[in-house]
Amino acid sequence: MDRWEGKVAVVTGASSGIGAATAKALANAGMTVVGLARRLDRIKALKDELEGPARGRLYAAKCDVSKEEEIVKTFGWIEEQFGGVDVLVNNAGIFRQTKLVEADNSEKLKEVIDTNVMGLVFCTREAFQSMKKRSVDGHIVHINSVAGHKASLPNTNIYAASKFAVTALTETMRLEFKTEGTKIKVTSISPGAVRTEILPEAMINSGIPLLEAEDIAEAVLYVVGTPPRVQVHELTIKPVCESF
Repeated sequence: MDRWEGKVAVVTGASSGIGAATAKALANAGMTVVGLARRLDRIKALKDELEGPARGRLYAAKCDVSKEEEIVKTFGWIEEQFGGVDVLVNNAGIFRQTKLVEADNSEKLKEVIDTNVMGLVFCTREAFQSMKKRSVDGHIVHINSVAGHKASLPNTNIYAASKFAVTALTETMRLEFKTEGTKIKVTSISPGAVRTEILPEAMINSGIPLLEAEDIAEAVLYVVGTPPRVQVHELTIKPVCESF
């Protein structure tokens, strides 16, 4: 991670769970971190959990990634304040309790697509443009899911489809980044069940094996910390004895 010291990382959905753990890990690794979320108070509270210089390297920006105009405005602010983006972690994601065949569920389904798919696309677009115009060989990391490779989990409605989209988008972006003449990396990290707010409480209390948010944050550090010649395309992480 030495080559990223002092560089700028943007983490979406940084107010809790994997995003919060990743923001802290990157700040501790020496990066200037801008945490994006709708709940700024939570990101600001993360500063109190950091020690020494790392506390001064974490910043908060209010941004709902389901809204393109907020994304554009926020990345413009980041460029003005910090000079641009070197690493982007697309972590923001939501899950809504419904069924595909349930009546009057259109808003819930659209929310998932707007956040999990379009938010990721628009954040990546803005970060890529920032990297390319500054000739930065940056890195974009998508927090995907095992549900993005096999639709075997019950009651996930459009969530699995949104994560399948992330799997396809990762490869599409890799090819586009190459044809654009850059060496910007893109990586998909696909965790199994993680103890976060997105997981239904019944699942957390069911006794199934769970990963912790810090496990995924460590994976982000690993893929971002690889040498310039190395690109991890896909990293799958499951808790021991997970059955799906």
